[in-house]
Amino acid sequence: MAVGEAPQVLVEQDVAFGHGGERELKCDIYRPATRQTRQTAVIHLHGGGFRGGSKAGARLARPLAGLGYTCISSTYRVTSEALWPAQIHDVKTVIRWTRAHAGELGVDADKVVVLGYSAGARLALIAAGTQNDAAFEGEGGSPGVATDVAACVAFYASTSGSRNDVLGPNPTDAARQAFTPLSHVRAGYPPTILLHGTQDQTISVEESLRMYNALREVSAPVELHVIEGVTHIFDAHADLADASAAWIDLFLDRHVANPRTYPSTEPRPR
Repeated sequence: MAVGEAPQVLVEQDVAFGHGGERELKCDIYRPATRQTRQTAVIHLHGGGFRGGSKAGARLARPLAGLGYTCISSTYRVTSEALWPAQIHDVKTVIRWTRAHAGELGVDADKVVVLGYSAGARLALIAAGTQNDAAFEGEGGSPGVATDVAACVAFYASTSGSRNDVLGPNPTDAARQAFTPLSHVRAGYPPTILLHGTQDQTISVEESLRMYNALREVSAPVELHVIEGVTHIFDAHADLADASAAWIDLFLDRHVANPRTYPSTEPRPR
C-alpha cells in the first residue's frame, strides 16, 4: 500500500459491547475488506487526557485493518462521567466482549491485542499488566471471560506517577500505584511495542524509555521506536501513520499472528 493511500476496509459503527454504570458502551469495528485476515483483533483506546476524546480517535484502525487486522475502536468513561478505576473496568469489558465474540469477528480468541494513544496507551499498558486480576475487572459485561492480551501497543504513553484528575481530589497511594503502568511490570508481561516522538512536549519520551527499560529487566519482549523531531499525536500525519502501521504489523505478525523466532546472524566465534 502506498504512503497516504486509504486502505479498503469495512466499518461497522456504534456496536454495543457492555455498560459503564448506567451508560451503554459502544465501539466501531474496522474489518479487512478481503478474506485474507491475520485473525488478530486489535482494540484501540483513544487519548484525551481522560477528559475527552472519542472512538473516532483511533487513527491506526483503518491502516491496520488494511493490513489484515480486525480493529475495535472502543469508548470508555471519562472524568466527567466516573473516576478511576471505571476506565480500566471499561477496557476489561471490551477485552472480554472481543474474546466472547471472536467467532463473529473472524479472529482467534487467543489473539487479542490492546493499542492505546496517550491516555489510552496508559490504559493499554495497565490492562497488559493486570490480566485476569479481579481488582481491575469490573462488571461491565461478558462475565467469566478471560482478559488475557496477546500483545500491547502504546503510543506516547505516560508510564510513571500522575496527578491526573481522573483519580479524584484525594487519591490513596494504592490508587496512584494502580494507575501507574510501571507498577504492573512483571515477568510474563506480554510482547509490547512503544512509539514516541523526541519533541513530545505533552508526555516526555523519557516515559517510554522508562517503560522499555523496566520491561527489559523482566525479560519481556519489547520494542521501542523513538521518532526524531516529532511531537505528541505524530500519527496524525499520514506518512507517519503508515510507517507506524508497518512497524506494528511486523511486531504483531511475528509475536501474535504468525509467531516465530529468527536464527542468529551473529558471527561464530573462532
